[in-house]
Amino acid sequence: MKKITIAIDGFSSCGKSTMAKDLAKKLGYVYVDTGAMYRAVTLYAMRNGLFNADGSVKTADLERQMNKINITFKLNKTAERPDTYLNNELVENDIRTLEVSNHVSQIAAVPFIREAMVAQQQRMGKDKGVVMDGRDIGTTVFPEAELKVFVTASAEVRAQRRYDELKEKGMPADFNDILKNVQERDYIDSHREVSPLRKAPDAIELDNSHMTITEQSAWLMELVKQKIEE
Repeated sequence: MKKITIAIDGFSSCGKSTMAKDLAKKLGYVYVDTGAMYRAVTLYAMRNGLFNADGSVKTADLERQMNKINITFKLNKTAERPDTYLNNELVENDIRTLEVSNHVSQIAAVPFIREAMVAQQQRMGKDKGVVMDGRDIGTTVFPEAELKVFVTASAEVRAQRRYDELKEKGMPADFNDILKNVQERDYIDSHREVSPLRKAPDAIELDNSHMTITEQSAWLMELVKQKIEE
């Protein structure tokens, strides 16, 4: 069976990662959470005082330290999903906090960071058989991907999902703060100069506001079968 590249893009908290992880597991493909990569850089910047008081990035300082940032993924056999490591430290939970969410769009808008992350992502997927989710996979990282999906949902639905996820993990969460973060990230991601969030012309759009994970999975698997058989 031939292997293809699958790009899943969309707004924050749309469930892209859940879809992509599940699909990769079923297909035996490599899964890459590109959002986690930008979150890991954000965490590094927060820990090392690389944000100004107004929330902007100290870009010159961060650029000098980029060679100190090593992001890897290791399979969590218990959860059957990859965990994110920053300089060999497990940071999977640390990068999912609202504080990181409040800063990640600023980091993701910095050109030299996107250039470094895109280059690494392209190396990860050069042999196909990969499912990658993010903001610019189908437009910048893999514009020739055989299957591109663009996921969307209302801001309120996405905020509720994020709220539920944080509460389930025992982490502090306020719905209104999360909704504000979702809306702000939508604007920043869609309006940044480098690789803005947008639907690729050949991407298939999925509004999953009222879909279950099972329904999404079945919908996506049918698309994959069609692409593999082409």
